[in-house]
Amino acid sequence: MTTDPRYPIGKFVRPATFTPESRAECIRRIADAPAMIRLAVAGLSEAQLDTPYREGGWTVRQVVHHVADSHLNMYIRLKLALTEEVPPFKAYDENKWAALPDVGAVPVGVSLSLLDAIHERMLVVLRSMGPAEFARTGNHSENGPTSLDVILALYAWHGAHHAGHITGLRSRMGW
Repeated sequence: MTTDPRYPIGKFVRPATFTPESRAECIRRIADAPAMIRLAVAGLSEAQLDTPYREGGWTVRQVVHHVADSHLNMYIRLKLALTEEVPPFKAYDENKWAALPDVGAVPVGVSLSLLDAIHERMLVVLRSMGPAEFARTGNHSENGPTSLDVILALYAWHGAHHAGHITGLRSRMGW
């Protein structure tokens, strides 16, 4: 844990190696993410959802919608890498996505339901994969060749990272 509200669980650290055990742990953490986000926002008012988690940061509402957007992109990248040879993984401007009208107009419950659905499908695929599938790569437009092992580790971190933004705010505000 850190005192930097941008990285409540620390910055992502790319694992040096991947084992069946480390993959299983990442899959477990990905499985836990929707419930973790749902619990983090449970009982928050509309005003609280519209509170930035830190100065200059996204609102809680934007964070929840971002997690759904990001995990949907992860699922698409997963399927592309499993069905194509080194497909492109296009980056997107997260801040512009967070400012689109759906983020303010759609209740966070919609993105929580989307997370549940994405993860249900994603977990079936992840649990069926072996080392050869996890070694498959895509070509990320900003990060270059990226294996599914790295994506797995990144998204195991990602859900807890953003849940930490929300729970950190709740703690600081006494909510």
